[in-house]
Amino acid sequence: MPKLALANYNKMSSYISAAYRRTVLKRSASICEYCLIHEEDAFFSFEIDHIISEKHNGITHPDNLAHTCFYCNRYKGSDIGSILIPDSEFIRFYNPRTDIWSQHFRLEGALIIPQTKIGEVTVKIFQFNHVDRLIERKLLIELGRYPGIISNA
Repeated sequence: MPKLALANYNKMSSYISAAYRRTVLKRSASICEYCLIHEEDAFFSFEIDHIISEKHNGITHPDNLAHTCFYCNRYKGSDIGSILIPDSEFIRFYNPRTDIWSQHFRLEGALIIPQTKIGEVTVKIFQFNHVDRLIERKLLIELGRYPGIISNA
């Protein structure tokens, strides 16, 4: 295979090496890097997400990978942002590699409240405040296990 074709193949490969997976898991402390739920508290296994999806030329490298819960990864899909109404403005999603969570979101009880347009579009598309996720988050807060907290009790 010619070098250019091989380079493009490697760039677009969805295979994530064990070393990259360990790096992402360690960096995240087993917490969803979007909604902050701990993996031990999730029903479904966590996944590795391409922050900028491969179809948008995102590369498979730790700088473009995030540890995510099933729901955040499914709702995000391969999208990189969405349109906010009424301005019809395209806004990118929160990026756990370059953004600070508390600058875009805050907790109000079990609600995740957006603080910026990036926060607003992320909360909307990732469905952070879907009733099922709110019930789960409320319970985890009461148990002292959210955001991403494992108590020693």
